[in-house]
Amino acid sequence: MHQNVYLPEEFLKEMEAILPDGLNMEDFVAACQRPLRKSIRVNTLKISISEFTQRAQEKGWQLSPVPWCEEGFWIDADESETPLGNTAEHMSGLFYIQEASSMMPVSALFQDQNDDFLSVLDMAAAPGSKTTQMAAKMDNLGVLVANEFSSSRVKVLHANIERCGVRNAALSNYDGRVFGGWLPEQFDAVLIDAPCSGEGTVRKDADAMKNWSKDSVLSIADTQKDLIESAFYALKPGGVMVYSTCTLSIEENQQVCFHLKEQFGDLVEFEPLDSLFPESEKALTEEGFLHIFPQMYDCEGFFVARMKKLGSTEAPQVKKRLGKFPFEKASNKVHQEICKQLRDGLDIELPENSQVWMRDNDVWLFPNALEPMLGEFRFSRMGIKIAEAHKKGYRWQHQVATALATGQESNCVTLSTDDAREWFMGRDVRPENQSGKGEVIVKLGNDVIGLGKWVGNRVKNGLPRELVRDKNLF
Repeated sequence: MHQNVYLPEEFLKEMEAILPDGLNMEDFVAACQRPLRKSIRVNTLKISISEFTQRAQEKGWQLSPVPWCEEGFWIDADESETPLGNTAEHMSGLFYIQEASSMMPVSALFQDQNDDFLSVLDMAAAPGSKTTQMAAKMDNLGVLVANEFSSSRVKVLHANIERCGVRNAALSNYDGRVFGGWLPEQFDAVLIDAPCSGEGTVRKDADAMKNWSKDSVLSIADTQKDLIESAFYALKPGGVMVYSTCTLSIEENQQVCFHLKEQFGDLVEFEPLDSLFPESEKALTEEGFLHIFPQMYDCEGFFVARMKKLGSTEAPQVKKRLGKFPFEKASNKVHQEICKQLRDGLDIELPENSQVWMRDNDVWLFPNALEPMLGEFRFSRMGIKIAEAHKKGYRWQHQVATALATGQESNCVTLSTDDAREWFMGRDVRPENQSGKGEVIVKLGNDVIGLGKWVGNRVKNGLPRELVRDKNLF
């Protein structure tokens, strides 16, 4: 029990006024004071749900399914010696530690199994839980633009994308309000998990409401209205958008959606989420939104709305100053040469829906679906860096292994648990009774954990700095 959760009196009055029939304030306050259940999401880019649940059972982890996310589970695990974030499974990208309610927006966006989104925008992406969830839903196909306004948080976003084996992402660092003008009607789907007052997060952070005020709620709502308009302009006709927050106020939720409807009229269709999961009717509003109070499903407070764009909109005009695009598409000859060397050296095939691009001596792999945006928008990072070109060929990079290898390749070295621990600490390893030559895919069991280079009987460590850990490892 959190004894010191701060809930301002004015906030409690606001909640009492909007609490749905059948709920009471006593249960609301009690739920706010209970610590959150820990939850995780299986990363199906790396492992199937059935394989993961089997492995969890072997480790003594107790899993309970999250009803609105097939890959989501509440987890009860002994973390007295090793935190979940420092387990081999987490560091290998097999799962993401993610609050259960925050899995809901992506489930809502992809609720129609017939949706085949080739271009998706995550407008406020860091730290990457929903970005990586969407990449898995897309099976690394198409392009996923992951935008984050905060420069410092882009690094965390990239590290999580890298760890999870995502290869179809393009990262950007802008105020989300630019998308409507810069990339109008470019996306099949948009997720706007909007910055908010965080009223639903007190179970995770007892001080979340320390700076809460009604004025700040109204100020944030103005920003949210700008963001949802921008997102709608960026959406293709026929496209789908999900708007979500981790807050509870009507001003930041329903009223933001109503604002969009007021601005664009019949072009906005609210799509009900009543069939998203069993018992969703508990949280259903009359418009078909989900307004989740913490006592409903024993999770964070949350809001999710899904809407469709029924026709074209004329976006605001903007002046662009992009500068020279620093990449060049590789010639067919160079592309084939890289494919051959990668196949011969590491037994890895480049995916068909991608193209090699060059920036000086750096070799990158971009998703084909990104190309229409390249002359229209400046990204901070696109696709994955696969190699550096040298006189004698190519020096392969970490993400070649983690985003392209399956672990079934012929050129692999499997580490012991002790060696894997050293590997994740950024150290070279000496696998027992093994030696080799050149670059090699590094595994722990069947899990690909990186790319190394044989130097005699030693494997030189190629783990990027941002993924290195130095204590409390498995």
